[in-house]
Order: sequence, then structure tokens, then C-alpha cells
Amino acid sequence: MTKYRHELKFIITDLEYAELKPVLRAMMQRDPHTGPDGNYNIRSLYFDDMYRTAYREKLDGVEVRKKYRIRIYECSEGVISLECKYKNGPYIYKESAKLTREEYDRMCCCDYSFLLKKKEQMAKEFFVDGRTNLIRPWVIVEYDREPFINDVGTVRITFDKEVRAIPPKEDIFSKTAPSFAVLPPGQMILEVKFTGKLPEKIRQIFRSYSFVQTQASKFCLCADKLEEVLR
Repeated sequence: MTKYRHELKFIITDLEYAELKPVLRAMMQRDPHTGPDGNYNIRSLYFDDMYRTAYREKLDGVEVRKKYRIRIYECSEGVISLECKYKNGPYIYKESAKLTREEYDRMCCCDYSFLLKKKEQMAKEFFVDGRTNLIRPWVIVEYDREPFINDVGTVRITFDKEVRAIPPKEDIFSKTAPSFAVLPPGQMILEVKFTGKLPEKIRQIFRSYSFVQTQASKFCLCADKLEEVLR
């Protein structure tokens, strides 16, 4: 059975982050996958078709949609995941399949044939969508994430900092790949994901702040930035 999760997004300032972070640290745990500073780096190569369907459906607020990406951590080849993020109104869920570096390189060249041999149905769906809709690499999104989780793992709150856009032809594994900041200085994205109902003690935290919910999409922000700087 597919488990949909709620997803809320906010754009906050460095000052709001400084006020909220110690409160969350007192109530929640750090994600065990983080480094000594509590952060880890994420890069995601997003795909779209020639009509920019994923981009336009996001901007138009289409209720049911999906988008494909390949995600890595800390610029490492150790974990490479092909993911599909499904959206149904305010709910999300994600499916993934592991890739090798060779398979990643093939996808960057729009060779998706090997996906038919994967056991995950989502990989096979990507092959079909890739062939019929001419899906290709569109933009690389990079940011540093500081995550907090609750004791049973049903709530995950993340601060996504230094959101940057990288052209899709650049080497996603290179720490020196050229990138472009997409948010004004002193801003970051706060995301709240939870299954079922958000615990009251966490709701109370957010009631004390004047955060304005946004539909901010790192994918769309980065796509816009590349179009601006590369035109």
C-alpha cells in the first residue's frame, strides 16, 4: 500500500533559522546520516520533456503529477538513486531504484534501455516515459540539508541552505562544478514532512512564528536561474 506524506514548505530568513533551530534540537533528533556539523550535501539531476511538462505542471498547480530525478550525496558515487516523486494535492510519496555510475552515465546520454531489466516498476515507467515523451536531463539542484526527525520517524523537518543551480551537462560528482545561487542572501527553505497528523507540540512551535507557506520548488527555482544566466 502506498504511503502518502504531507509536505509543507516555507522560505525563512537566517534570523528565523537561528531562533527555530535550538527549539527543534530540544524536541527532535538529528538525522543519523548527517556529518559532524549536522548537515549533508545533496545534488539531484532533474529530468523533463521537450514541453517542460514537470516544470509547467508545478507552476500551474496541477493536483496529480510526478517528476523524475537522480540523487547523490556529498558528491559521492557510493549511493546513486533514481527517484520518482509523486504528488497528489498536499500529499507526496517517493519511489527509488539504485543505479551504478555506468548506468548514471548512460541516463545522462538519454540511454534508458537498461531500466527495463530493473526489478522496480518505477524504473520501467521511466523507460516508457523517457521514450514516449523524450525526457532528458534538465537541471542539477544542489543544497546543504540540515534535518531533524522525531523519535518514531513520522515527522521530518529540514533546513535546505545554499540552494544552487548547476547546468545539466556538468559533472554532478565534481565539487568544483559551476553553480548559481537561486535565493537572495540570508534565505533558505524550511520543509516539514509528516505521516498522518502533525504532533501538537510541533504545531505549537509553528504557531509562534509568522512563517508564510509557499509552493517554492527547488527544481523550478533552479530551472529559472539557469534560463536567466545562460540565455
